[in-house]
Amino acid sequence: MQNDRLKAYLHFHLIVFIWGFTAVLGALITIDAVPLVWFRMGLASLFIFIYIKVRGISLALSRKALLGFSIAGLVIAIHWLTFFGAIKASNVSITLAMMSTGAFFTALLEPIFYKRKLIWYELLFGGIVIAALYMIFEVETAYRTGILLALLSAFLSAVFTLINGKFIANHNPTKISFYELLIGTACITLYFVIAQPATFFSMEFFNLPTMDWVYIGILASICTAYAFIAAVAVMKHLSPYTIMLTINLEPVYGILLAFMVLGDTEQMSTEFYYGALVILAVVIANGILKNTKKFKAVKEA
Repeated sequence: MQNDRLKAYLHFHLIVFIWGFTAVLGALITIDAVPLVWFRMGLASLFIFIYIKVRGISLALSRKALLGFSIAGLVIAIHWLTFFGAIKASNVSITLAMMSTGAFFTALLEPIFYKRKLIWYELLFGGIVIAALYMIFEVETAYRTGILLALLSAFLSAVFTLINGKFIANHNPTKISFYELLIGTACITLYFVIAQPATFFSMEFFNLPTMDWVYIGILASICTAYAFIAAVAVMKHLSPYTIMLTINLEPVYGILLAFMVLGDTEQMSTEFYYGALVILAVVIANGILKNTKKFKAVKEA
């Protein structure tokens, strides 16, 4: 049992490392954010569909569930559009530092989704995060568009996580992912048909540089389809506290990878790193306090 947990823990670190590499791939791919996300979601849904057929997972769905998955699919599509848009408008370091606020947004939105009271330290941490964001916003003036896009992406990530938190109790996670990715692809397809039909229905749209196809293939298969399915499997062996702490390493892994792969384009001001460290520290502190309270509640029960 202990050996299984160790394997799961190391495997989950690999998955988080892969998630961190997603942003680097977004910077390496030369096409714009909208077609990039269309290719990613479309190919990932195809890969997961193949997995579903191999495993014999049922795709039966009620109309109510389909409506819910449609909303979530639209949210995740816009989340990825703003995520990769932020990378294109700024760089990987800016985007991943802002994405660290996802846990902060989740803490603020949880009382609305799950009808609980807001905790005092969440308000305190929220104030600290806002101050750190303000510092970054003021010193990195050239990247303000990227900062705003990344913050919107982090907010949508929190919304998506909370929506899926309600679905996961009644539906297979792989089936949820398949429908959300497929519907997200359909939403972006509709956008192309209405706004850019000449572009979408031309061979030029699919005539990508060879390395773009390689990077998109890695993004859709390893960083999306595989990472999702593997994450669901290993999370069965890990505590929420361990999961939370490990996921917080994603921006760290991603920024380090960006330095290694992209070089000087990722060099930021000292104030940026101070602000990013403050945000990461607050997110970790919030997770520790929450899990400590849960542990005490279980112990007293």
